[in-house]
Amino acid sequence: MHYFLGVLSRTGLMQWSLFECLFVMGKVTGFKEFDRKTEAYRPVDLRIKDYGEIFTTHHDVAHIQEQGARCMDCGVPFCQSENGCPVDNLIPEWNDLIYHNKWQEALIRLHKTNNFPEFTGRVCPAPCEGSCVLGMNNPAVTIKNIEQAIVDKGFKEGWIQPYQVKHRTGKKVAVIGSGPAGLAAADELNKCGHSVVVFERDDRIGGLLMYGIPNMKLDKDVVERRVNLLKSSGVEFITNVDVGKDLTTAQLQKDFNVLIFTTGATQARDLPVDNRDAHGIHLAMEYLTKNTKSLLDVGHADNSQLSAKGKDVIVIGGGDTGTDCIGTALRQGAKSIVNFELMGKPPVERAESNPWPLWPLIYRLDYGHSEAVEVFGQDPRQYHLMTKSFIKGADGKVVGLSTINVDFKEGQLIEIKGSEKTWDAQLILLSMGFVSPEHYLSNDANITLGERGNYQADYGKYATSQKGIFTAGDCRRGQSLVVWAINEGRGVADQVNRYLETFASL
Repeated sequence: MHYFLGVLSRTGLMQWSLFECLFVMGKVTGFKEFDRKTEAYRPVDLRIKDYGEIFTTHHDVAHIQEQGARCMDCGVPFCQSENGCPVDNLIPEWNDLIYHNKWQEALIRLHKTNNFPEFTGRVCPAPCEGSCVLGMNNPAVTIKNIEQAIVDKGFKEGWIQPYQVKHRTGKKVAVIGSGPAGLAAADELNKCGHSVVVFERDDRIGGLLMYGIPNMKLDKDVVERRVNLLKSSGVEFITNVDVGKDLTTAQLQKDFNVLIFTTGATQARDLPVDNRDAHGIHLAMEYLTKNTKSLLDVGHADNSQLSAKGKDVIVIGGGDTGTDCIGTALRQGAKSIVNFELMGKPPVERAESNPWPLWPLIYRLDYGHSEAVEVFGQDPRQYHLMTKSFIKGADGKVVGLSTINVDFKEGQLIEIKGSEKTWDAQLILLSMGFVSPEHYLSNDANITLGERGNYQADYGKYATSQKGIFTAGDCRRGQSLVVWAINEGRGVADQVNRYLETFASL
């Protein structure tokens, strides 16, 4: 009982009576009566012809309510635990509310913990579903679908409006970086009455949300809609200013009480093998960013050397970014696509070493993989492959690469002799993750870095080595999920607000 009350206190459920919390579910036997059924994406043969969102534009209310009814009266909602939802979404509550057709109340509960459910409902891999108690022996509740349906209905019905700040404190905060962590921090601090200015080095606001995630997975109108809400609520945005280069932190500190660094982990992991200098080898984020920018600027994806049209494309590295590269290359008309994975193919079901409620490390077909199967007839992923060298033509352009199969024994990578192979490729995309933030800003501010090159600050405190400078998100914790960025953005806002109430003055 003490543990349960602790969970209630952490998630905000203590605002309800204990009786209401223990008996919150309206359809107690729903998980026995209804099967899991996710909302279908748009048909593959249609969606690969454009850059519109893969999601259906209409949510079937009856279907969503039925899926909400599957949420169990589980006592301790592990979906809200450390392994589940980083922002402590009140998942059982809004599942119950939509089951009872109380959509506006569900939206209020959703926004209580999550500033941007329209983002997470689209791009979050849903660790909450991996920790769903029902998922111990049945398919988990479709939490992600339900979250998106609630917020989409909220916008459709006009329930989501700019926040009206009643009192301004006179304190000023500069947020450097406009990704999900920066936007969440700006939103929370603005609601506290502080004046917030967000600085972005690119030409559009959104950071990873704008240029790091392709339009078919997160329509940029969805991002701009939320940014416009923040503007109408009083947050100021300044684009095309690269703090640390165009403007120093010392200059900013003359005008602001606090600086918050939320610049993301943008230093990509490279692959320094022979002929890396060949033309046609690009970092995945360069490819995705330029194509999204071209789509927004002129209405079509980039048709320069970064286009995959008519080319054999190899994507090295998996994850969401690798999948996004596959989806983009397909829409550009790639001749073929192969995706190299260094690790082995995951099991179809949880391994014994990967028990519930940990995130299930299982084989999945993401949207890009499914599209490749439709176009080319097979999953594009090839496992246990390591690139040994790139192959450069006489004109300096990449024409292929050579690989070798590998295995892992007792944690050691072993090359398998005789498994060497040459692959044709005119476009190679490196999607191997990110190692750290870029360091020109931290050098300018003279803040301490951690062992991995991230801005050093304790989780929950977010204060850097320099007084009045805080940091949050991927630049502090390392490459992570959008939902973790929102968690840290909200957390740093709380700490900055405490700081401003206690110490800061112009």
